[in-house]
Amino acid sequence: MILLVGVAGSGKSMQGRLLADELGYAWISTGELLRVLITGRRRQEMLEGKLLDDIEITNILDKILDLIDTSQEFVLDGFPRTIPQAEWLLSQAKNGRFDIDMVLDLQAPEITIRERLLQRGRQDDTEAAIALRMTEYQQVTQPIVALFSNAGIPVHTIDASLSPRAVHDAIMGYLKPTVY
Repeated sequence: MILLVGVAGSGKSMQGRLLADELGYAWISTGELLRVLITGRRRQEMLEGKLLDDIEITNILDKILDLIDTSQEFVLDGFPRTIPQAEWLLSQAKNGRFDIDMVLDLQAPEITIRERLLQRGRQDDTEAAIALRMTEYQQVTQPIVALFSNAGIPVHTIDASLSPRAVHDAIMGYLKPTVY
């Protein structure tokens, strides 16, 4: 498994899709899944920029992982977003469900993220929601990168402010030794 982490607007889904298409891997985007699967009050909270409960999102991902061949390489973007989610993922790897080959941490300046999110024009991309996402990412999600590194999983920081092609090329530079 290749994990793509980064704040909303860093290009996780775009890069995940490119990577999966180029290498023939399965691609799981939790953001895409949640926009399809979550309804009612929880959907409204998501549109306001709030994260789902750890148990709720972990249960959804657990079911999705049952649908793919986890012995084959795949790309996971948008999960984990919290320490408990990361610990669950690490425990699944430790129990042999899959291997976590690397973490690709897509980083971009806040102004770049804000501009991208406002330009894409989704309902949940308001100034208030973007500010909340940035804060939650820095306080809740960014610490998981250290957790994976401390677990011995290679973590590579990618400058996501570059063009999509340059970001993809940087990612491929980390993957080529493991792909061929």
